[in-house]
Amino acid sequence: MWLNMSYSVLRLDSRKLCSAVRLLPLREPRWGQIPFLSSYRFMSQEKVPPLTAERYRVSRLPFSEVSVEDIRHFQKIIPGRVITDESDLKAHNIDWLRTVRGHSKVLLKPRTTEEVSKILKHCNERGLAVTPQGGNTGLVGGSVPVFDEILISTALMDQVISFDDVSGALVCQAGCVLDSLNQYLAVLGYTMPLDLGAKGSCHIGGNLATNAGGLRLLRYGSLRGTVLGLEAVLPDGSILDCLNSLRKDNTGYDLKQLFIGSEGTLGIITALSIMCPRKPSAVNVALLGCENFSKVLQVFTLCRDQLGEILSACEFMDSESMRIVQTHLKLINPLPDNAFYVLVETSGSCGKHDEEKLNIFLEKAMDSGFVTSGTVATDQGKIMSLWGLRERITEALALDGYVYKYDLSMPVEKLYALVEETRVRLGSSAQCVVGYGHLGDGNLHLNVTAKSHSDTLLSALEPFVYEWTSKHNGSISAEHGLGFKKRNHIFYSKSAGAVHIMQQLKHMLDPKGIMNPYKTIPSTD
Repeated sequence: MWLNMSYSVLRLDSRKLCSAVRLLPLREPRWGQIPFLSSYRFMSQEKVPPLTAERYRVSRLPFSEVSVEDIRHFQKIIPGRVITDESDLKAHNIDWLRTVRGHSKVLLKPRTTEEVSKILKHCNERGLAVTPQGGNTGLVGGSVPVFDEILISTALMDQVISFDDVSGALVCQAGCVLDSLNQYLAVLGYTMPLDLGAKGSCHIGGNLATNAGGLRLLRYGSLRGTVLGLEAVLPDGSILDCLNSLRKDNTGYDLKQLFIGSEGTLGIITALSIMCPRKPSAVNVALLGCENFSKVLQVFTLCRDQLGEILSACEFMDSESMRIVQTHLKLINPLPDNAFYVLVETSGSCGKHDEEKLNIFLEKAMDSGFVTSGTVATDQGKIMSLWGLRERITEALALDGYVYKYDLSMPVEKLYALVEETRVRLGSSAQCVVGYGHLGDGNLHLNVTAKSHSDTLLSALEPFVYEWTSKHNGSISAEHGLGFKKRNHIFYSKSAGAVHIMQQLKHMLDPKGIMNPYKTIPSTD
Protein backbone atom coordinates (compact mmCIF):
# COMPACT_ATOMS: atom_id res chain seq x y z
CA MET A 1 0.00 0.00 0.00
CA TRP A 2 2.85 2.37 0.77
CA LEU A 3 6.01 2.73 -1.24
CA ASN A 4 9.54 1.51 -0.64
CA MET A 5 12.84 3.01 -1.74
CA SER A 6 12.40 1.95 -5.38
CA TYR A 7 8.79 3.12 -5.75
CA SER A 8 7.28 -0.37 -5.86
CA VAL A 9 4.01 -1.00 -4.06
CA LEU A 10 4.13 -2.72 -0.70
CA ARG A 11 1.32 -4.36 1.24
CA LEU A 12 1.65 -3.10 4.78
CA ASP A 13 -0.22 -3.95 7.89
CA SER A 14 -1.87 -0.77 9.13
CA ARG A 15 -0.31 -1.23 12.58
CA LYS A 16 3.10 -0.71 10.99
CA LEU A 17 1.94 2.32 9.03
CA CYS A 18 3.09 5.03 11.42
CA SER A 19 6.69 3.90 11.27
CA ALA A 20 6.62 3.25 7.55
CA VAL A 21 5.01 6.27 5.96
CA ARG A 22 8.20 8.34 5.89
CA LEU A 23 10.44 5.76 4.24
CA LEU A 24 9.70 6.86 0.70
CA PRO A 25 12.39 9.17 -0.70
CA LEU A 26 10.73 11.56 -3.14
CA ARG A 27 13.03 13.04 -5.74
CA GLU A 28 14.19 16.59 -5.21
CA PRO A 29 12.46 18.98 -7.64
CA ARG A 30 14.37 20.29 -10.61
CA TRP A 31 14.01 24.00 -11.31
CA GLY A 32 11.63 23.15 -14.13
CA GLN A 33 9.34 21.49 -11.60
CA ILE A 34 8.80 24.59 -9.50
CA PRO A 35 5.11 25.40 -10.03
CA PHE A 36 5.45 29.06 -11.01
CA LEU A 37 3.46 30.26 -13.98
CA SER A 38 6.27 32.57 -15.09
CA SER A 39 8.19 29.54 -16.32
CA TYR A 40 5.53 28.36 -18.73
CA ARG A 41 3.89 31.35 -20.31
CA PHE A 42 2.52 30.80 -23.81
CA MET A 43 2.69 27.01 -23.72
CA SER A 44 -0.49 26.30 -25.68
CA GLN A 45 -0.32 24.26 -28.87
CA GLU A 46 -2.17 27.06 -30.68
CA LYS A 47 0.74 29.37 -31.49
CA VAL A 48 -1.11 32.54 -32.53
CA PRO A 49 -4.87 32.49 -31.95
CA PRO A 50 -7.24 34.43 -34.20
CA LEU A 51 -8.27 37.85 -33.02
CA THR A 52 -10.90 37.48 -30.31
CA ALA A 53 -13.30 39.75 -32.16
CA GLU A 54 -13.12 37.51 -35.24
CA ARG A 55 -13.31 34.14 -33.49
CA TYR A 56 -16.24 35.19 -31.29
CA ARG A 57 -17.86 37.60 -33.76
CA VAL A 58 -17.89 40.61 -31.44
CA SER A 59 -18.67 44.14 -32.60
CA ARG A 60 -16.58 47.04 -31.37
CA LEU A 61 -18.39 49.57 -29.20
CA PRO A 62 -18.16 53.25 -30.25
CA PHE A 63 -15.07 54.18 -28.25
CA SER A 64 -12.53 56.69 -29.52
CA GLU A 65 -9.30 55.47 -31.08
CA VAL A 66 -5.98 56.42 -29.52
CA SER A 67 -4.31 59.32 -31.33
CA VAL A 68 -0.83 60.80 -31.53
CA GLU A 69 -2.04 63.56 -29.21
CA ASP A 70 -3.16 60.94 -26.66
CA ILE A 71 0.29 59.31 -26.77
CA ARG A 72 1.95 62.68 -26.18
CA HIS A 73 -0.36 63.33 -23.24
CA PHE A 74 0.47 59.94 -21.68
CA GLN A 75 4.18 60.61 -22.16
CA LYS A 76 3.81 63.76 -20.07
CA ILE A 77 2.14 61.78 -17.27
CA ILE A 78 4.53 58.80 -17.28
CA PRO A 79 7.60 59.74 -19.35
CA GLY A 80 9.49 56.74 -20.70
CA ARG A 81 6.78 54.28 -19.67
CA VAL A 82 4.48 54.43 -22.70
CA ILE A 83 4.94 51.31 -24.84
CA THR A 84 3.85 51.45 -28.48
CA ASP A 85 6.25 49.03 -30.18
CA GLU A 86 4.24 46.16 -31.68
CA SER A 87 6.77 43.50 -30.69
CA ASP A 88 6.74 44.69 -27.07
CA LEU A 89 2.94 44.69 -27.04
CA LYS A 90 2.56 41.16 -28.41
CA ALA A 91 2.81 39.32 -25.08
CA HIS A 92 0.31 41.69 -23.49
CA ASN A 93 -2.26 41.25 -26.25
CA ILE A 94 -2.51 37.46 -25.81
CA ASP A 95 -3.51 35.41 -22.78
CA TRP A 96 -0.98 32.82 -21.62
CA LEU A 97 -3.21 29.99 -22.82
CA ARG A 98 -3.20 31.60 -26.29
CA THR A 99 -6.97 31.38 -26.65
CA VAL A 100 -7.82 35.08 -26.95
CA ARG A 101 -6.00 37.95 -28.69
CA GLY A 102 -6.55 41.69 -28.93
CA HIS A 103 -4.67 44.39 -30.81
CA SER A 104 -3.98 47.18 -28.33
CA LYS A 105 -1.62 49.81 -29.70
CA VAL A 106 -0.40 51.22 -26.40
CA LEU A 107 0.66 49.89 -22.98
CA LEU A 108 0.96 52.28 -20.03
CA LYS A 109 3.06 51.45 -16.96
CA PRO A 110 2.28 53.80 -14.07
CA ARG A 111 4.11 53.62 -10.74
CA THR A 112 1.71 55.51 -8.49
CA THR A 113 -1.99 55.88 -7.79
CA GLU A 114 -1.79 59.52 -8.85
CA GLU A 115 -0.46 58.52 -12.27
CA VAL A 116 -3.29 55.99 -12.71
CA SER A 117 -5.72 58.73 -11.75
CA LYS A 118 -4.41 61.12 -14.40
CA ILE A 119 -4.44 58.38 -17.05
CA LEU A 120 -8.04 57.34 -16.36
CA LYS A 121 -9.22 60.95 -16.17
CA HIS A 122 -7.89 61.53 -19.68
CA CYS A 123 -9.26 58.26 -21.03
CA ASN A 124 -12.70 58.99 -19.61
CA GLU A 125 -12.78 62.48 -21.10
CA ARG A 126 -11.70 61.15 -24.49
CA GLY A 127 -13.90 58.05 -24.44
CA LEU A 128 -10.90 55.69 -24.67
CA ALA A 129 -11.54 52.15 -23.47
CA VAL A 130 -8.96 50.60 -21.13
CA THR A 131 -8.03 47.11 -19.96
CA PRO A 132 -6.21 46.80 -16.61
CA GLN A 133 -3.55 44.08 -16.62
CA GLY A 134 -1.61 42.47 -13.80
CA GLY A 135 0.38 39.28 -14.34
CA ASN A 136 -1.89 38.23 -17.23
CA THR A 137 -2.36 34.78 -15.74
CA GLY A 138 -6.16 34.71 -16.03
CA LEU A 139 -8.01 31.84 -17.64
CA VAL A 140 -11.18 33.50 -18.97
CA GLY A 141 -9.80 36.29 -21.17
CA GLY A 142 -10.38 39.06 -18.66
CA SER A 143 -6.91 40.61 -18.70
CA VAL A 144 -6.33 41.13 -22.43
CA PRO A 145 -8.07 43.55 -24.78
CA VAL A 146 -10.79 42.40 -27.13
CA PHE A 147 -10.10 45.18 -29.63
CA ASP A 148 -7.67 48.11 -29.24
CA GLU A 149 -8.34 49.00 -25.59
CA ILE A 150 -5.47 50.82 -23.89
CA LEU A 151 -3.56 48.47 -21.60
CA ILE A 152 -2.73 49.76 -18.12
CA SER A 153 -0.19 47.50 -16.42
CA THR A 154 0.39 47.43 -12.67
CA ALA A 155 3.81 45.78 -13.09
CA LEU A 156 5.74 48.79 -11.73
CA MET A 157 3.38 49.26 -8.76
CA ASP A 158 5.24 46.66 -6.74
CA GLN A 159 6.12 48.29 -3.42
CA VAL A 160 5.30 47.12 0.10
CA ILE A 161 3.94 50.16 1.90
CA SER A 162 3.89 48.83 5.47
CA PHE A 163 3.60 45.72 7.61
CA ASP A 164 2.36 45.50 11.18
CA ASP A 165 4.12 42.57 12.84
CA VAL A 166 1.63 42.58 15.71
CA SER A 167 -1.65 42.44 13.77
CA GLY A 168 -0.21 40.84 10.62
CA ALA A 169 -1.70 43.56 8.39
CA LEU A 170 0.22 44.03 5.14
CA VAL A 171 -0.30 47.14 3.01
CA CYS A 172 1.12 47.05 -0.49
CA GLN A 173 0.65 48.23 -4.06
CA ALA A 174 -1.46 46.17 -6.41
CA GLY A 175 1.40 45.11 -8.70
CA CYS A 176 3.27 43.08 -6.09
CA VAL A 177 3.78 39.50 -7.27
CA LEU A 178 2.13 37.03 -4.90
CA ASP A 179 5.24 34.92 -4.38
CA SER A 180 7.38 38.02 -3.76
CA LEU A 181 5.01 38.98 -0.96
CA ASN A 182 5.29 35.47 0.46
CA GLN A 183 9.09 35.74 0.46
CA TYR A 184 8.93 39.14 2.13
CA LEU A 185 6.61 37.83 4.82
CA ALA A 186 8.47 34.56 5.39
CA VAL A 187 11.45 36.43 6.84
CA LEU A 188 9.06 38.02 9.33
CA GLY A 189 7.41 34.72 10.26
CA TYR A 190 4.19 35.33 8.31
CA THR A 191 2.61 34.09 5.09
CA MET A 192 0.01 35.23 2.58
CA PRO A 193 -3.47 33.76 3.11
CA LEU A 194 -3.62 32.97 -0.61
CA ASP A 195 -1.67 30.40 -2.63
CA LEU A 196 -1.97 29.74 -6.36
CA GLY A 197 -0.11 27.74 -8.96
CA ALA A 198 0.55 31.07 -10.72
CA LYS A 199 2.10 32.66 -7.64
CA GLY A 200 5.36 33.42 -9.43
CA SER A 201 3.62 35.70 -11.94
CA CYS A 202 0.20 36.81 -10.69
CA HIS A 203 -0.21 40.24 -9.10
CA ILE A 204 -2.03 40.62 -5.81
CA GLY A 205 -4.25 43.33 -7.30
CA GLY A 206 -5.33 40.92 -10.01
CA ASN A 207 -5.99 38.30 -7.36
CA LEU A 208 -8.40 40.73 -5.69
CA ALA A 209 -9.97 41.80 -8.97
CA THR A 210 -10.80 38.17 -9.80
CA ASN A 211 -11.45 37.13 -6.18
CA ALA A 212 -8.99 34.27 -6.67
CA GLY A 213 -9.60 31.24 -4.45
CA GLY A 214 -6.54 29.06 -4.62
CA LEU A 215 -5.23 26.07 -2.78
CA ARG A 216 -5.66 27.08 0.86
CA LEU A 217 -9.08 28.69 0.94
CA LEU A 218 -10.07 25.74 3.15
CA ARG A 219 -7.71 27.02 5.85
CA TYR A 220 -7.69 30.80 5.52
CA GLY A 221 -10.98 31.61 3.79
CA SER A 222 -11.61 33.81 0.77
CA LEU A 223 -10.17 37.21 -0.05
CA ARG A 224 -13.53 38.74 0.83
CA GLY A 225 -12.67 37.92 4.43
CA THR A 226 -8.90 38.49 4.54
CA VAL A 227 -8.77 41.80 2.65
CA LEU A 228 -9.09 44.63 5.17
CA GLY A 229 -9.16 47.58 2.82
CA LEU A 230 -8.21 48.81 -0.63
CA GLU A 231 -7.56 51.85 -2.74
CA ALA A 232 -8.97 52.11 -6.26
CA VAL A 233 -9.08 54.65 -9.05
CA LEU A 234 -12.55 55.08 -10.56
CA PRO A 235 -13.16 55.50 -14.30
CA ASP A 236 -13.35 59.31 -14.04
CA GLY A 237 -9.95 59.43 -12.32
CA SER A 238 -11.20 60.01 -8.79
CA ILE A 239 -9.44 58.05 -6.07
CA LEU A 240 -11.46 55.92 -3.67
CA ASP A 241 -9.54 55.58 -0.40
CA CYS A 242 -10.80 52.64 1.67
CA LEU A 243 -7.27 51.61 2.62
CA ASN A 244 -7.61 50.90 6.33
CA SER A 245 -6.23 47.96 8.26
CA LEU A 246 -8.97 47.51 10.83
CA ARG A 247 -10.37 44.07 11.52
CA LYS A 248 -13.68 45.63 12.48
CA ASP A 249 -15.25 48.67 10.82
CA ASN A 250 -19.03 48.77 10.74
CA THR A 251 -19.53 52.30 9.39
CA GLY A 252 -21.69 52.31 6.29
CA TYR A 253 -21.40 50.14 3.20
CA ASP A 254 -18.34 47.92 2.78
CA LEU A 255 -17.28 49.44 -0.54
CA LYS A 256 -14.16 47.34 -0.97
CA GLN A 257 -16.36 44.33 -1.66
CA LEU A 258 -17.57 45.99 -4.88
CA PHE A 259 -14.07 45.81 -6.30
CA ILE A 260 -13.16 42.31 -5.13
CA GLY A 261 -14.26 40.12 -8.01
CA SER A 262 -15.14 43.06 -10.29
CA GLU A 263 -12.44 42.07 -12.83
CA GLY A 264 -11.42 45.64 -13.58
CA THR A 265 -14.87 46.71 -14.75
CA LEU A 266 -15.49 49.30 -12.02
CA GLY A 267 -12.02 50.77 -11.58
CA ILE A 268 -8.38 49.85 -11.04
CA ILE A 269 -7.26 48.54 -7.64
CA THR A 270 -3.99 50.33 -6.85
CA ALA A 271 -3.26 49.29 -3.26
CA LEU A 272 -4.64 46.99 -0.59
CA SER A 273 -4.43 45.93 3.02
CA ILE A 274 -4.62 42.23 3.79
CA MET A 275 -4.56 40.16 6.96
CA CYS A 276 -1.65 37.69 6.94
CA PRO A 277 -1.49 34.63 9.22
CA ARG A 278 1.62 33.37 10.98
CA LYS A 279 3.73 31.07 8.85
CA PRO A 280 3.23 27.44 9.96
CA SER A 281 6.37 25.91 11.42
CA ALA A 282 5.29 22.34 10.69
CA VAL A 283 3.97 21.29 7.27
CA ASN A 284 3.16 17.79 6.04
CA VAL A 285 1.80 16.67 2.69
CA ALA A 286 0.30 13.25 1.97
CA LEU A 287 -0.58 11.92 -1.48
CA LEU A 288 -3.13 9.13 -1.36
CA GLY A 289 -4.49 6.77 -4.00
CA CYS A 290 -8.18 5.86 -4.15
CA GLU A 291 -10.19 3.30 -6.16
CA ASN A 292 -13.15 5.56 -6.96
CA PHE A 293 -14.62 8.98 -6.24
CA SER A 294 -16.79 7.61 -3.46
CA LYS A 295 -13.57 6.73 -1.61
CA VAL A 296 -12.26 10.23 -2.31
CA LEU A 297 -15.28 11.71 -0.53
CA GLN A 298 -14.78 9.34 2.40
CA VAL A 299 -11.15 10.44 2.68
CA PHE A 300 -12.25 14.08 2.70
CA THR A 301 -14.80 13.47 5.44
CA LEU A 302 -12.19 11.65 7.49
CA CYS A 303 -9.74 14.53 6.91
CA ARG A 304 -12.09 17.04 8.43
CA ASP A 305 -12.93 14.78 11.35
CA GLN A 306 -9.37 13.76 12.23
CA LEU A 307 -7.19 16.69 11.17
CA GLY A 308 -9.48 19.56 12.13
CA GLU A 309 -7.56 22.76 12.84
CA ILE A 310 -4.34 21.66 11.11
CA LEU A 311 -5.95 20.77 7.77
CA SER A 312 -4.83 23.44 5.26
CA ALA A 313 -5.60 21.85 1.88
CA CYS A 314 -7.46 18.88 0.43
CA GLU A 315 -7.21 18.45 -3.34
CA PHE A 316 -8.24 15.69 -5.71
CA MET A 317 -7.05 14.63 -9.17
CA ASP A 318 -8.23 11.90 -11.49
CA SER A 319 -5.95 9.48 -13.31
CA GLU A 320 -6.17 11.50 -16.53
CA SER A 321 -4.82 14.56 -14.72
CA MET A 322 -1.88 12.51 -13.48
CA ARG A 323 -1.27 11.04 -16.92
CA ILE A 324 -1.16 14.51 -18.44
CA VAL A 325 1.54 15.83 -16.06
CA GLN A 326 3.57 12.65 -16.50
CA THR A 327 3.33 12.74 -20.30
CA HIS A 328 4.03 16.42 -20.95
CA LEU A 329 6.11 17.46 -17.93
CA LYS A 330 7.82 14.16 -17.14
CA LEU A 331 6.90 14.46 -13.47
CA ILE A 332 7.18 11.37 -11.30
CA ASN A 333 3.97 9.83 -9.98
CA PRO A 334 4.99 7.88 -6.85
CA LEU A 335 1.60 6.11 -6.77
CA PRO A 336 0.88 4.64 -10.22
CA ASP A 337 -2.27 2.76 -11.19
CA ASN A 338 -4.85 4.63 -9.12
CA ALA A 339 -8.16 5.93 -10.44
CA PHE A 340 -8.04 9.00 -8.15
CA TYR A 341 -5.55 10.85 -6.00
CA VAL A 342 -6.08 12.98 -2.90
CA LEU A 343 -3.46 15.48 -1.76
CA VAL A 344 -3.77 16.42 1.90
CA GLU A 345 -1.74 19.18 3.53
CA THR A 346 -1.50 19.93 7.24
CA SER A 347 0.14 22.99 8.74
CA GLY A 348 0.54 23.99 12.35
CA SER A 349 2.89 25.19 15.05
CA CYS A 350 3.82 21.88 16.71
CA GLY A 351 5.42 19.23 14.52
CA LYS A 352 4.99 16.36 16.97
CA HIS A 353 1.31 17.13 17.53
CA ASP A 354 0.62 17.41 13.78
CA GLU A 355 2.51 14.19 13.02
CA GLU A 356 0.50 12.26 15.58
CA LYS A 357 -2.79 13.53 14.17
CA LEU A 358 -1.71 12.78 10.60
CA ASN A 359 -0.64 9.25 11.49
CA ILE A 360 -3.96 8.56 13.21
CA PHE A 361 -5.78 9.82 10.11
CA LEU A 362 -3.65 7.70 7.78
CA GLU A 363 -4.12 4.59 9.90
CA LYS A 364 -7.90 5.01 9.91
CA ALA A 365 -7.94 5.67 6.17
CA MET A 366 -6.05 2.42 5.60
CA ASP A 367 -8.08 0.37 8.06
CA SER A 368 -11.32 1.63 6.51
CA GLY A 369 -10.19 0.74 2.99
CA PHE A 370 -10.54 4.33 1.77
CA VAL A 371 -7.03 4.43 0.28
CA THR A 372 -5.00 1.82 -1.57
CA SER A 373 -1.56 3.49 -1.44
CA GLY A 374 0.10 6.67 -0.24
CA THR A 375 3.23 8.61 0.54
CA VAL A 376 4.06 11.44 2.95
CA ALA A 377 6.51 14.34 2.61
CA THR A 378 7.73 16.59 5.41
CA ASP A 379 10.70 18.52 3.97
CA GLN A 380 10.24 21.43 1.59
CA GLY A 381 11.76 19.86 -1.51
CA LYS A 382 9.64 16.74 -1.34
CA ILE A 383 6.54 18.75 -0.45
CA MET A 384 7.05 20.84 -3.59
CA SER A 385 7.43 17.66 -5.66
CA LEU A 386 4.04 16.40 -4.50
CA TRP A 387 2.40 19.81 -4.90
CA GLY A 388 3.86 20.05 -8.40
CA LEU A 389 1.69 17.11 -9.47
CA ARG A 390 -1.38 19.15 -8.61
CA GLU A 391 -0.30 22.72 -9.34
CA ARG A 392 1.13 22.01 -12.78
CA ILE A 393 -1.89 20.30 -14.29
CA THR A 394 -2.90 23.56 -15.99
CA GLU A 395 0.53 23.83 -17.57
CA ALA A 396 0.43 20.23 -18.79
CA LEU A 397 -3.03 20.67 -20.28
CA ALA A 398 -1.83 23.67 -22.29
CA LEU A 399 0.78 21.40 -23.84
CA ASP A 400 -1.85 18.81 -24.75
CA GLY A 401 -3.69 21.08 -27.19
CA TYR A 402 -6.43 23.70 -27.21
CA VAL A 403 -8.08 23.72 -23.77
CA TYR A 404 -11.74 24.28 -22.94
CA LYS A 405 -11.67 25.24 -19.27
CA TYR A 406 -14.55 25.16 -16.79
CA ASP A 407 -14.21 26.34 -13.20
CA LEU A 408 -17.31 25.23 -11.34
CA SER A 409 -18.60 24.96 -7.79
CA MET A 410 -21.30 22.57 -6.69
CA PRO A 411 -22.19 20.18 -3.86
CA VAL A 412 -19.02 18.18 -3.29
CA GLU A 413 -20.72 14.82 -3.80
CA LYS A 414 -21.64 15.89 -7.36
CA LEU A 415 -18.17 17.05 -8.40
CA TYR A 416 -17.06 14.11 -10.51
CA ALA A 417 -20.43 13.14 -11.97
CA LEU A 418 -20.17 16.03 -14.43
CA VAL A 419 -16.74 14.83 -15.59
CA GLU A 420 -18.09 11.34 -16.26
CA GLU A 421 -21.12 12.63 -18.15
CA THR A 422 -18.98 15.01 -20.20
CA ARG A 423 -16.59 12.20 -21.12
CA VAL A 424 -19.48 10.05 -22.36
CA ARG A 425 -21.10 12.97 -24.19
CA LEU A 426 -17.97 13.94 -26.11
CA GLY A 427 -16.64 10.46 -26.84
CA SER A 428 -13.76 10.47 -29.32
CA SER A 429 -14.34 14.11 -30.34
CA ALA A 430 -12.27 15.22 -27.35
CA GLN A 431 -8.60 14.44 -26.97
CA CYS A 432 -8.74 14.38 -23.18
CA VAL A 433 -11.32 15.09 -20.46
CA VAL A 434 -9.93 15.62 -16.96
CA GLY A 435 -11.33 16.55 -13.57
CA TYR A 436 -9.49 17.88 -10.53
CA GLY A 437 -9.98 20.54 -7.92
CA HIS A 438 -10.53 21.67 -4.37
CA LEU A 439 -12.52 19.23 -2.24
CA GLY A 440 -12.51 21.66 0.65
CA ASP A 441 -14.69 24.19 -1.14
CA GLY A 442 -16.54 22.09 -3.71
CA ASN A 443 -14.61 23.48 -6.68
CA LEU A 444 -14.22 21.37 -9.83
CA HIS A 445 -11.84 22.18 -12.66
CA LEU A 446 -13.24 20.41 -15.71
CA ASN A 447 -10.87 20.60 -18.67
CA VAL A 448 -11.29 19.29 -22.19
CA THR A 449 -8.46 19.30 -24.74
CA ALA A 450 -8.53 19.04 -28.53
CA LYS A 451 -5.95 19.40 -31.28
CA SER A 452 -7.36 22.84 -32.10
CA HIS A 453 -10.34 25.07 -31.42
CA SER A 454 -13.57 23.57 -32.75
CA ASP A 455 -16.97 25.24 -32.86
CA THR A 456 -18.56 21.79 -32.98
CA LEU A 457 -16.86 20.70 -29.79
CA LEU A 458 -17.67 24.00 -28.13
CA SER A 459 -21.36 23.61 -28.98
CA ALA A 460 -21.31 20.13 -27.43
CA LEU A 461 -19.88 21.59 -24.23
CA GLU A 462 -21.90 24.77 -23.98
CA PRO A 463 -24.50 25.24 -22.74
CA PHE A 464 -24.47 21.60 -21.54
CA VAL A 465 -21.87 22.21 -18.81
CA TYR A 466 -23.61 25.36 -17.58
CA GLU A 467 -27.07 23.81 -17.63
CA TRP A 468 -25.82 20.77 -15.71
CA THR A 469 -24.14 22.99 -13.12
CA SER A 470 -27.20 25.21 -12.71
CA LYS A 471 -29.47 22.18 -12.39
CA HIS A 472 -27.35 20.97 -9.46
CA ASN A 473 -27.40 24.39 -7.74
CA GLY A 474 -23.81 25.22 -8.60
CA SER A 475 -21.92 28.23 -9.93
CA ILE A 476 -20.40 28.48 -13.41
CA SER A 477 -17.39 30.32 -11.97
CA ALA A 478 -15.97 29.31 -8.63
CA GLU A 479 -12.72 31.30 -8.66
CA HIS A 480 -11.57 32.25 -12.17
CA GLY A 481 -14.17 34.94 -12.78
CA LEU A 482 -16.30 35.47 -15.88
CA GLY A 483 -13.96 37.59 -17.96
CA PHE A 484 -14.73 37.70 -21.67
CA LYS A 485 -15.51 34.04 -22.22
CA LYS A 486 -18.28 33.55 -19.66
CA ARG A 487 -19.97 36.90 -19.15
CA ASN A 488 -23.04 36.03 -21.19
CA HIS A 489 -23.52 32.83 -19.19
CA ILE A 490 -23.91 34.65 -15.87
CA PHE A 491 -27.67 33.98 -15.85
CA TYR A 492 -27.00 30.30 -15.10
CA SER A 493 -25.79 31.41 -11.67
CA LYS A 494 -27.44 34.78 -11.03
CA SER A 495 -31.02 35.92 -11.35
CA ALA A 496 -32.05 38.55 -13.87
CA GLY A 497 -32.75 40.91 -10.96
CA ALA A 498 -29.25 40.47 -9.54
CA VAL A 499 -27.63 41.03 -12.94
CA HIS A 500 -29.74 44.15 -13.45
CA ILE A 501 -28.45 45.65 -10.20
CA MET A 502 -24.88 44.84 -11.29
CA GLN A 503 -25.51 46.65 -14.57
CA GLN A 504 -26.86 49.66 -12.67
CA LEU A 505 -23.77 49.76 -10.46
CA LYS A 506 -21.55 49.54 -13.53
CA HIS A 507 -23.39 52.42 -15.21
CA MET A 508 -23.28 54.54 -12.06
CA LEU A 509 -19.51 54.21 -11.61
CA ASP A 510 -18.61 53.95 -15.29
CA PRO A 511 -21.31 55.74 -17.34
CA LYS A 512 -19.14 55.76 -20.49
CA GLY A 513 -18.33 52.07 -20.11
CA ILE A 514 -14.58 52.51 -20.64
CA MET A 515 -13.43 50.07 -17.93
CA ASN A 516 -12.59 46.64 -19.34
CA PRO A 517 -15.51 46.53 -21.80
CA TYR A 518 -16.90 43.24 -23.12
CA LYS A 519 -16.08 41.56 -19.78
CA THR A 520 -17.90 40.16 -16.72
CA ILE A 521 -21.31 41.83 -17.02
CA PRO A 522 -23.56 41.48 -20.09
CA SER A 523 -24.21 44.77 -21.82
CA THR A 524 -27.66 46.33 -21.54
CA ASP A 525 -27.89 46.81 -25.32
